[in-house]
Order: sequence, then structure tokens, then C-alpha cells
Amino acid sequence: MAQERTARETALEILLAVEERGAFSNLALHEHLDRSGLDIRDRGLVTELVYGTIQRQYTLDWILGRLVKKGPDSLERWVHQLLRLGLYQLRYLDKIPSRAAVHETVRIANLRGHRGISGLINGVLRSYVRREREFNLKPDGSVRSLALVHSFPEWMVKRLIDSYGPGTAADILASLNRRPHVSLRVNPLQADPARVANALTQSFPGAEVVPSEVVAQAFTVRGAGNPALHPGFARGWYTIQDESSMLVAEAVDPQPGQRVLDGCAAPGGKTTHMAERMGDEGFLLACDVHPHKVGLIEENVRRLSLSIVQAREADLRSLPEEGEDASFDCVLLDAPCSGWGVIRRKPEIKWAREAEAVEELSRLQRELLHAAARMVKPGGILVYSTCTMEPRENEEQVDAFLGNHPDFTADPTLLERFSAKVRDQALHRGAGIQILPHHFESDGFFIARMVKKG
Repeated sequence: MAQERTARETALEILLAVEERGAFSNLALHEHLDRSGLDIRDRGLVTELVYGTIQRQYTLDWILGRLVKKGPDSLERWVHQLLRLGLYQLRYLDKIPSRAAVHETVRIANLRGHRGISGLINGVLRSYVRREREFNLKPDGSVRSLALVHSFPEWMVKRLIDSYGPGTAADILASLNRRPHVSLRVNPLQADPARVANALTQSFPGAEVVPSEVVAQAFTVRGAGNPALHPGFARGWYTIQDESSMLVAEAVDPQPGQRVLDGCAAPGGKTTHMAERMGDEGFLLACDVHPHKVGLIEENVRRLSLSIVQAREADLRSLPEEGEDASFDCVLLDAPCSGWGVIRRKPEIKWAREAEAVEELSRLQRELLHAAARMVKPGGILVYSTCTMEPRENEEQVDAFLGNHPDFTADPTLLERFSAKVRDQALHRGAGIQILPHHFESDGFFIARMVKKG
């Protein structure tokens, strides 16, 4: 019988999957943890090691560049990742003794390699422990120092400083390195908030279930393990969704009986939220260009017992089909974007994206916005959202759209649809609002609401 992998061995396998196969860290984590046989404590350690090592990659490699004679890029990939893993524990995890971090890292090197490699790893990590003070980092206001302290690409740091100033940029970067909290959106068609809170606290006596100050229908949850494994999730009582993402359906504000289109809908979080707000009355067309993701929409719709959603594999730019042109009361375009606002959940984004990608995405967003506009009936609503803080994809995109589409105007009632906390703290940018990650420790999001003239 094969011996089960330890937490650190599992973390290394996931890091290699992300680097070599381009796997998403969150999906790779779920896949490996589901078959790992690890207990809750070790599963938590794997999660910490994977997210932390990816998040701090830039800083870790800067240090390794001063400890590895020919530089870390000269090493085999698994050796490089194992060194990052060991160094992350030494530098950022206070609860793991240095002796244990070095010993376990060298043990894995012995299992996978030969004595020469384990000797190299032992020497590099022990050298760091002796010279740790040499690597104290303090921001001096420069792009380079902020990039090293918070471990972000310099081009991204510069874009954030240009857009928000150095102080706010530093707040954004620090927030994106903190662990995300879990938030739940209660399905009012299947349960009420008090019932959900009671069920969770009874199942997990140590859990903190706190009403959200951002969204009235939501809770933040700590200490309840994975809420997706609670029976209430399968019964459709709630959906696990970030609070910023929930604000999108609040901005659309669809009413019972209306025709609504979600143009880039997968995996269906905003689709199902809108259907719940409509009281499951009316018609909601949920399109996505990826066929396997349409299945995710249908799965969520079934779990929440919703009947008005029709999921369709379609590129929004290929619509309308017969009878659909200018026929929708509300159209949501949650556009593909650079994803800077969700880096704390998918830290590999900051290493995978290049500055040029923003320009490519901007062109795609412009085409999708033009297509979405065709589907809105006179007097109807068009909501545009992204999970990024890049102005070129947000307020500049919407400003350009309004300039080229004089039949649309910015809706002055947008702010009225949000809680007082959101109105007070979010940035008001053109026709929309910009939520930054440190405002509510939720995802960074941009949301704009426009009205088509009747």
C-alpha cells in the first residue's frame, strides 16, 4: 500500500501543477485535498503553504537569488519550488520552528532527488537562517521597494500607484496578501437568515456567523470549515459568494416578471442571485461561451430549485437570436477581465498576466459591451462589472461606451441601491463605483449601471 503524502509533499505537488500545467491554485487545491486523506489541520497547512508560496514568489526568488550561486532559475523546477516552499515557512510562518521547516524540506529532497540536491537545499535554508537580517525589507515609496515588500510584479505596482496613489496602492497590495474570509448569500426562496445562522452554529459550535455590513442578505463565516459540505448547502439554503460579487445583482435590481440576460454567466453566482431577487418569476437567459461552464450554471440552478433560468452555450457577440434583439429589461455584462481584484483567491494571476493582456482584454470588453447594448430594450438597464481595479477596463471603458452610444446614459440612482457602508467607502468613478480589496476585505470590483433611453 502506497504511503500517503504529507502536507508539505502535497503542497509541492500542487505548486508544480500550477507552474507546469497552468492549473488554477484553488481548483488544484480542491482536487489534491479531496484525495489526500489528510486531516483538517494538515489540509489547512497545505492551503497556507500553497497560497503563501505563490503569493510571496517575487520576494522569495529575490532572496534565493542571493543564496543560490547560479541563481534559482538554474535549478530543476521541483528543486526551485521546494526551496520556495521551505523559505516561505522560515520567513512568514512563526508557528513552524526553523529546525522543523529545514528538516522537512531536506527530507522531501532526499525522497525525490539525491544527496547532492538535499545538501544544496540544506545549505541554502541554513544560510538564510544565519543571514536573515540582511533581508529585512522596508518600503521607501519606490515601485521597486513596494514590489519586494508585498511581492507583486513591478509593472502592476506602477499601474496601481498611477491609478490610486502610493498610499492606497500599498493598502491594496497588503490586503491582497491577506486570507479571504468566507461569505454566504442566503436564498430567501428556501431559507431565512436566522435559520441558516442557527444551523451553522449548531453544526459548528465554535463558528462565528456574522451578518454582513455590505449586503443585507449575507453572512460572513469563520471557523465553520467548508460551508459547502454542510447539508444546508445541498438543500439550496445558501450560496458561497464574495460580498463584492453580490453587489452586482443589487446594482441590476431585476424585478419579478422581467426578462433578464446574463451575458457571461458561468458559474452562475450572479445569475442565481438575480433569479432569487426576482422571486423566481419572469425569464432569465444565462449565456456562457464555454460549454463545460454552462453545466456549472445548470448545477447551481438545480441546487437552488430555481425555474426561470435558461442556461445556453453562446458567445454574447453572436446574439441576438430571433425575437431577442432589444427585448430584455435588464442585461448584465460581468466581463472577462484581468482579475486583479481576486488575487487573494487566485494568487497565480499576478504572475500569469502581462501588461499587454490589459489591452487585449479591453478590446474584448468593448466588443461585448456593444453586443450587450443591442439586447437592452428602450428604457431598460445595462450593468457592466469586472473583478479588477484597472481603470482602462473599468471607468475608462464605460466612459468610452457612453461616448459612442448616445442612446445610453449613466444611471444616477446607482448608489441608492447599496448599503450605507458601500456608499460611504467605495470610490465613485464615472458611471460606476470601484470597490478596493481593503474597503471590506472582499474582492476588488467595479460596477456601472446605465439606462437605455426610451
